[in-house]
Amino acid sequence: MNAVEINGLTYTYPGADRPTLNNISLQIRQGDFLAVVGNNGCGKSTLCKVINGLIPHFITGTMEGQVQVGGLDTRENDISVLAQKVGYVYQDFENQIVRPTVLDDASYSCLNYGFTDYLDRGRAALSRCGLEGREEEYIWQLSGGQTHLLALAGAVSLSPDILILDEPIAQLDPMHADRIYEVLRELNTRYGKTIIVIEHHTEYIADYCSHVLLLKEGRAEWMLPVREALQRVEELEACNIFPPQVTQAARQLQKKGLLPADALLPTTVEEGISAFSRLRCHPGERSCPEASSGDPAVSFQGVSLAYRSVKGDPRVVFDDLNLTIRRGEKVALIGSNGAGKSTLMKMMVGLLKPNQGSISLLGSPIGEKKAEELSRQISLVYQNPEEMFIKDSIRSDIAYAMQVREIPGWRERTAELLERFRLTELQERDGRLMSGGQMRRASLAIGVALEPEILLLDEPTANLDIATRREIMAVLEDMKEIIHTAVIATHDMQLVCQWAERIIVLCQGRVVADGSRDEIFARPELAELVGIRPPEIFRMARHLDERAYCYTVDEFVRTQRKSISLGLFFKI
Repeated sequence: MNAVEINGLTYTYPGADRPTLNNISLQIRQGDFLAVVGNNGCGKSTLCKVINGLIPHFITGTMEGQVQVGGLDTRENDISVLAQKVGYVYQDFENQIVRPTVLDDASYSCLNYGFTDYLDRGRAALSRCGLEGREEEYIWQLSGGQTHLLALAGAVSLSPDILILDEPIAQLDPMHADRIYEVLRELNTRYGKTIIVIEHHTEYIADYCSHVLLLKEGRAEWMLPVREALQRVEELEACNIFPPQVTQAARQLQKKGLLPADALLPTTVEEGISAFSRLRCHPGERSCPEASSGDPAVSFQGVSLAYRSVKGDPRVVFDDLNLTIRRGEKVALIGSNGAGKSTLMKMMVGLLKPNQGSISLLGSPIGEKKAEELSRQISLVYQNPEEMFIKDSIRSDIAYAMQVREIPGWRERTAELLERFRLTELQERDGRLMSGGQMRRASLAIGVALEPEILLLDEPTANLDIATRREIMAVLEDMKEIIHTAVIATHDMQLVCQWAERIIVLCQGRVVADGSRDEIFARPELAELVGIRPPEIFRMARHLDERAYCYTVDEFVRTQRKSISLGLFFKI
């Protein structure tokens, strides 16, 4: 039985000169776990909004063809009927949370439908989504991962047969991401739900999904079993979809003749262990960067901070924190959701003041600095870039801080930044209407406009596809010559490994580790404690030899090629 049947679907947004979806026909079987992939603008979110009826009932446009879910035509049935067939969790899942307590929110949709057992339905949904026992908690007491599960529970409470999730782990640390997918797996296998995810993280697709649908320029290119789909490395990469690192490495090894050309490529570390069983890994040289000897850029002495709480005792974020970041350092702050990364950054720029202790910036207390002086010394680029746009054009946003301070040459400086961040052709666009990658570049340009000594970046690659993440990483690399000291809070371990010189690990407001990437990722107990995970290729190399340290596919393969001539890395 098919959960979704689509025949000849073509959809064009109002005012658009070409269709976003173009003659799509496909069937999704009941009980499938489907990943929808494709590059930005290919129509992934649009397709899912057609399936749940938002298009055409709330989002207008020109729609042709037929879409049926659970046997119901989406154009002939309104949203109230379709919502009981298809549950939807948006990428910005916080916007779906509408009630103050957990049970209130989980049962709210059922209350709206007039179900007399709405509270029982809410409790059952919370239990299925791993939130049993938190019914009476306020929503602001939840972590990011728990909030995402609550949004899912709100959809599950109506007992739909189909659940759609748009980028379900984009804002989550690996521990919470695993939890989301484990809940989805149980909903799929135990309760028979059809799961559809829009996902860029192919390692999760390999571990959890059954099929993959590739959209390309608004067309359904193919829908294949996941193992078969991930074998198409070159085709996926051409669409800016990058298979798991283990798969990429195996494909490159095939090209070098080190793996059989007709062998099935591994898609998980476990499969990689078997595929690479004839290879032997030499650990090579470990990187040991010297600690910076620069003067302190930011210093925390005995800092404690707690938020007042509506319910219960104040929430302590930091207690007697002592930490120094020195000039010239490139620092990554990592840790699970709620560890205090964003709070630490807000204290650095004076947005939050500690209850106890002191914070010094470039040698003097932050409390003694005026706002104008602070803004010239340190800049924070927010996790949600749209929060940095206050004007009606990117050019005006970038120029604003310089213009109001009457900085000489601000017009020329604005033009330089537009050029540097490849925004010249977009300069008259409203930043809030641009793509995710364009917004990130624009927010970075705003952040460096005043040439601050210290730049803080909060999750600069969140909610971006892999190709756009790589683009932002290249921009950060280019900025090393402008920014003397930089601190990034992130869950993106690839960014951490390729960019950071020093890694600070936070857990429940404490610094539990501080060192180089080799020092941090060599400690499995640390990963277990804070829910971080090194890149997949790092774990693959460590399985071959626990002394090995490879952070990228290129490192893995490049060192191997060297080993063929020198006999150092792999021996067959």
